[in-house]
Amino acid sequence: MEDLFGMGPGTGESGGLPADAPLAARMRPSSLDEYVGQVHLLGSGKLLRRAIEADRLSSVILYGPPGTGKTSLARVVASHTKSRFLELSGVEGSVADIRKAIGIAAIEAAKGGRTLLFIDEIHRFNKAQQDALLPDVERGTIRLIGATTQNPFFSINSPLVSRSQIFQLQPLGTPDLVFLQFRAIADQERGLGKLPIDLDADAAVHLATISDGDARKCLNALEIAARTTSYDEHGRIRITLEIAGESIQRKALVYDGTGDDHYDTASAFIKSLRGGDPDAALYWLAKMLHAGEELRFITRRLVIFASEDVGLADPLALSLAVAAQQAVEFVGLPEARITLAHAVVYLATAPKSNSACVALGYAQKDVESGRTLPVPAHLRDSHYKGAKSMGHGIGYQYPHDHEKGYVPQAYLPEGEGRRYYTANRHGAEARIADRLEAWRKQFHDADPSAADRS
Repeated sequence: MEDLFGMGPGTGESGGLPADAPLAARMRPSSLDEYVGQVHLLGSGKLLRRAIEADRLSSVILYGPPGTGKTSLARVVASHTKSRFLELSGVEGSVADIRKAIGIAAIEAAKGGRTLLFIDEIHRFNKAQQDALLPDVERGTIRLIGATTQNPFFSINSPLVSRSQIFQLQPLGTPDLVFLQFRAIADQERGLGKLPIDLDADAAVHLATISDGDARKCLNALEIAARTTSYDEHGRIRITLEIAGESIQRKALVYDGTGDDHYDTASAFIKSLRGGDPDAALYWLAKMLHAGEELRFITRRLVIFASEDVGLADPLALSLAVAAQQAVEFVGLPEARITLAHAVVYLATAPKSNSACVALGYAQKDVESGRTLPVPAHLRDSHYKGAKSMGHGIGYQYPHDHEKGYVPQAYLPEGEGRRYYTANRHGAEARIADRLEAWRKQFHDADPSAADRS
């Protein structure tokens, strides 16, 4: 049976696929027992598995990287619940397509049947398209399974998110991908079992590792290796590590420059720098470079980090970060990666202090929430005619006229003394702490009441 979208009922089987369909499509699981990976969701006793087995699954959104089994899981759900399976693409689908699917579901419901509507890349639907789903999701005319590689809390309308359960799928582990390969070469109906294939263990591990958790990429690379390798003298197709390497030559990272991968990797990068781990920081830098991250984004984060996190503990850090930014602009890739590594190791191993950043935060809070303080008369500009007659600048003491360039003097209105900055004794800031402590003591000795205002 076919519907208007060319999809049959939710059997979950691949028998209807053409013989030349990609191996990953032919090997889709037909049951929960065949499904590999996502043990945190589908393991024994886990919520999602219990809901599927009890046929109590409401509308859900499956969120995860490509090749982690989102479409396969939707088909398994349809098969297990004996629901009609309709599929739309967020890239090509329209409101008219949604209404057509809902019409089919309504007819099915009138006959006592149920319909599961799977929307791949649902984040690509605009607001109007997503809103068109809401009434029938609420009425239960359709059970919606949306698949997305984008964080649904940012990419999907809140009303639809609130009516759905969110399940996050993880990249498949290397053992899972190795298992899938050996299952594929043993399966004579859907896989490569009719070919005399010998898959070396190290070749299978290589394909799994370079696929980076993507089952589709892994199985399709395996098929390329099998279909392009000549028979040996024993009439066998032996897939060696060398052949595997040729079949999947470059690791393609899942990395959206504006999505979760971008922000999560940047977060790990900064936290590694802050935590003093140059090895981890270099790894995240390497990942960003491999994925083609914008160099200006990386150098901008380094310049910010130099002030925000290293700060006064190593005042040279900011100069080095700015120099790195300029050098990267001047040199470009591939040599710019060396400059970035230089800056990253320096910043990761530098002493850290956020005292200046914290102090500014306290001052800003006072400015935003308290009374705006007037500038004391002795600090006001006195470089114009008539300023002195208004008392501007009178009583100001020029620090350079005093020993060591310091004189106890109030720089906030009388009675409005504040203590925002507390020096840490990290790195070079220890010297600042000693100096400031001496100055504050002189100020206190000159005006003992200042202690009550700090």
